[in-house]
Amino acid sequence: MCGITGWVAYDLDLTTRRSVIEDMTSTMADRGPDAAGTWVGRHAALGHRRLAVIDPAGGRQPMEIGTPRGSVVLVYSGETYNFTELRRELQARGHRFRTGSDTEVVLVGYLEWGEALADRLNGMYAFAIWDERDEKLVLIRDRMGVKPLYYHRTPDGVLFGSEPKAILANPAASRVVDTDCLHELIGFTKAPGWSLWKDMHEVEPGTVTTVDRTGVRHRSYWRLPTAVHTDDRAATVGRIGELLTDITDRQLVADVPVCVLLSGGLDSSSVTALAAARAKEQGGVLRTFSVDFAGQEENFTPDELRETPDSPFIREVAAHVGSEHHNVVLDSADLVEPEVRRAVVAARDMPIGLGDIDSSMYLLSKAIRRRSTVALSGEFADELFGGYIWFHHPAARDAPTFPWLAFQNAHTTDRTALLRPEVREKLNIPGYIADQYATAVAAVEHSGEENDFERRMRVISNLHLTRLVRALLDRKDRMSMAAGLEVRVPFADHRLVEYVYNTPWALKNYDGREKSLLRGAVRHLLPPSVVDRVKSPYPSPQDPRYAEALQAQAREVLAERTSPVFDLVDRAWLQNLCRLDAATMAADARLGLERVLDLYHWFDLYRPQLRIS
Repeated sequence: MCGITGWVAYDLDLTTRRSVIEDMTSTMADRGPDAAGTWVGRHAALGHRRLAVIDPAGGRQPMEIGTPRGSVVLVYSGETYNFTELRRELQARGHRFRTGSDTEVVLVGYLEWGEALADRLNGMYAFAIWDERDEKLVLIRDRMGVKPLYYHRTPDGVLFGSEPKAILANPAASRVVDTDCLHELIGFTKAPGWSLWKDMHEVEPGTVTTVDRTGVRHRSYWRLPTAVHTDDRAATVGRIGELLTDITDRQLVADVPVCVLLSGGLDSSSVTALAAARAKEQGGVLRTFSVDFAGQEENFTPDELRETPDSPFIREVAAHVGSEHHNVVLDSADLVEPEVRRAVVAARDMPIGLGDIDSSMYLLSKAIRRRSTVALSGEFADELFGGYIWFHHPAARDAPTFPWLAFQNAHTTDRTALLRPEVREKLNIPGYIADQYATAVAAVEHSGEENDFERRMRVISNLHLTRLVRALLDRKDRMSMAAGLEVRVPFADHRLVEYVYNTPWALKNYDGREKSLLRGAVRHLLPPSVVDRVKSPYPSPQDPRYAEALQAQAREVLAERTSPVFDLVDRAWLQNLCRLDAATMAADARLGLERVLDLYHWFDLYRPQLRIS
């Protein structure tokens, strides 16, 4: 896991611009605290920050192989989980290896198969190859979009980076944020290829992007396949269990300490049980981590999303599998600290406004990093197996929009409420969401053997796997990598995704519960209380002092009469939030304060040029 960046300029001699690529690379020091490297040629410059996970001594980057026609140079972020099989295949074809790293396997694989290498990889990755033989840049991103990768076209080439901040460090990149950019920030539809910054785009998951003197081209090497599922319930449950075991075994491979994020829910507990069994077979003990808030269990109050606190279930799973468990307890004062918020906004490069949900993950990652370098996570299971409440809520499920926006809660109620009226009118967020929804639904392929209800559930599943989950994966990557922690996502393995996606909803919901198939596949591994627990989302503090601190910080923002945040935010609306009783403040009001404070720090950190028309 690392950070990559680069610059291709066909009209410049970049050997005279080494300081620029060094500046771009240094912006991602948190992603790669172990080493830094750059490679500079006449028309290409590449930068790399390394988090050493596989072959710490031998996997340094940029990695270069010389050929009679020029060098081929790689900067790579992520992990290839089938690299040992690919290494054997390449050795059988006559290739020799100098290191034990998966990075070298990817580079040699490109020499053997060219861009078709992408079809052979199993993993989470985003990498760039500069091929001097054809003066060509090749950018490749993993199928599900676990690892981020952005690019920005220039008049004579392209800039790219794992994060926008690396691109923005180049003088050729602008910091403009226009109306189109803001649509998605407010609308939250996760439009493919979107970036908050004008003229900057994501390399889409499952895509090869090629840059040469003729321009930029994109080729999709993977998309969600549509097929008829023929296995019965027993065979389906069995196959999912087999895949999860193989996937977890592969993702436990590392030359540094590995742990599992344990929340006490079905998803993380499943990964924990599988990983603990493997550790025991190898004579070791699995290390697990969880996050909690001071006084949360003792003072827990159920709400529409959380029926029970996590802690009792976490303790039960840890005892059941025999893990060495560490509970990271945070205080509301830790979460509301302005410097933590600034670090979170800087890590995400944009003001998402999730507040404590992001800051607690960031602080948890920092605590874990003191003991482990790699963590496995239960992320992605809800989107894959149908775990969210709106999969089962008729009003949200049948609404002609994205289900996560139709289901009303603190995160989905009017996201435009904080905007100045004239800005809200210009953006027309409802129209934008409707257009994005129509585009997303039109792209869904059907098998031709589905009834109307199964067609609808395929659409909803597709929207989660091609839209919502990408936003959540980006959050997990940014918060963990800002602490130098690599998080792996077993449920995002494309083999499992392809299999479960094509399973009919009647099987996914065979016992009338959420995530029926996953529950059936791991029931024998976990305590019954955990297997049968109702889904509970990522925890959030219920301490009213947190809301009080948010109000105090918002009042300081209000005191800055010329703050650029009020180019977007309605001052009167914010004043009203600051007058509310913190002890009884509704969740959506608290989230509104979070969004304003994120915007405030984002304006200060990035100095964006707003263009709203």
